[in-house]
Amino acid sequence: MKMILMFSLNAETCTNHLEKSTSCEIRHGEAVGIIGPSGTGKSTILKIIAGLLAPDRGEVYIRGRKRLGLVGDDEISGLRIGLVFQSAALFDSLTVRENVGFLLYENSSMSSDQISKLVTENLADVGLKGVEERLPSELSGGMKKRVALARSIICDITKESIEPEVLLYDEPTAGLDPIASTVVEDLIRSVHTKDEDAIGELGKIASYVVVTHQHSTIKRAVDRLLFLHEGKVVWQGMTEEFTTSINPIVRQFACGSLDGPIRY
Repeated sequence: MKMILMFSLNAETCTNHLEKSTSCEIRHGEAVGIIGPSGTGKSTILKIIAGLLAPDRGEVYIRGRKRLGLVGDDEISGLRIGLVFQSAALFDSLTVRENVGFLLYENSSMSSDQISKLVTENLADVGLKGVEERLPSELSGGMKKRVALARSIICDITKESIEPEVLLYDEPTAGLDPIASTVVEDLIRSVHTKDEDAIGELGKIASYVVVTHQHSTIKRAVDRLLFLHEGKVVWQGMTEEFTTSINPIVRQFACGSLDGPIRY
């Protein structure tokens, strides 16, 4: 499969420490999960891939080209990388319509009517209809997650055709009940180009990466797993291998046991 992202990092950023060299590749069409104990650098890796943080040491390659600096690199074009934050990160004072279309209202040459129509279409893609004029405070936790997803997949249709994006999810089901989690997990799958969205059309996302602790998300939303421990990828495998691995770190995490190499 064609390589989309590759990183080799030894970063010490924010409060998370990637103290050892770690490398990984994300291929076109993949659904990848990053798992591991809290505080081991999973969210930091997402922010580095998204271009929100620059590694102190290490390299990030996008479609074979080295990223220099942060998001907005002019030399890397034709591929969108979106990040869905754990908290949804909606603007409280803006309506759902304004939240989803925010970047287009600010940066595109599209008319308000065009953006409004596109917002409605993207909300329908994630199973939301008739919520455009609501405020975030009027939405449930699961609905906020879906609005954030709609915002991440919307794009300027007046620009030249570009390759479908890579989407990064940081704990997408955190704080949700099991049923709401299932809805979000199924939506993550549905917007993937290999599946169909809520209105029966092919998804828009070429590849995605999910940081999660939830076993249901691991089972339902990803195909390949990277296990990060103490700033290093200590295990890689397919989802079905997760619960049968003999790696003591993976086995302890899968069982939730207090006995093992992971200490709190």
